[in-house]
Amino acid sequence: MENFKNSTEKLCSFYVSEWHLVTMILPYINKKLNEKANIITILEKDIEKNIKTLISKLNLKNEQKILEIDWKASKGMRYSELDKKLSKMLLKGSNMNIVLISGSKSYMDFANKNVDKWIYSHVEKIQQNEFKIINCYEVTEFNSNIHEILDMHKKILNTAGEKYIYEVFDGYSEAKEMC
Repeated sequence: MENFKNSTEKLCSFYVSEWHLVTMILPYINKKLNEKANIITILEKDIEKNIKTLISKLNLKNEQKILEIDWKASKGMRYSELDKKLSKMLLKGSNMNIVLISGSKSYMDFANKNVDKWIYSHVEKIQQNEFKIINCYEVTEFNSNIHEILDMHKKILNTAGEKYIYEVFDGYSEAKEMC
């Protein structure tokens, strides 16, 4: 269990529309691709069209690599499919692996349960690598349980990049962050 905590970092993010999600994550994804990260997605809604549209308007170094990421909806993905997707990512041999999950709270809970299950069963393979799970929550579905979501994550991803939660939310306890 300790190896799991040391090798995996969970970040959260919040968005109001698919366009907001795309404009927020694209600079981060581009930066991480510059750092040779492997990136996979588990998405409730298809954002491929939004990604292609925004890419056509920007001048990004990693345009082709961004377009090669699967931006289609993964709704209904079975654990066996997730296992193949994550195992294939590990085979690429990068020290940094990122799983981007996006959707409603119920979709996020389901996807995270399966990703955590996979990580626990492959902990010896990933402990030498940086493994980030970025949970992007659709904010229109909830507002009242934001503290519950924040408590499950160490950092938040927003347009300014990765930040500790206490740096973004005034009054949020730094002690909770360090669990």
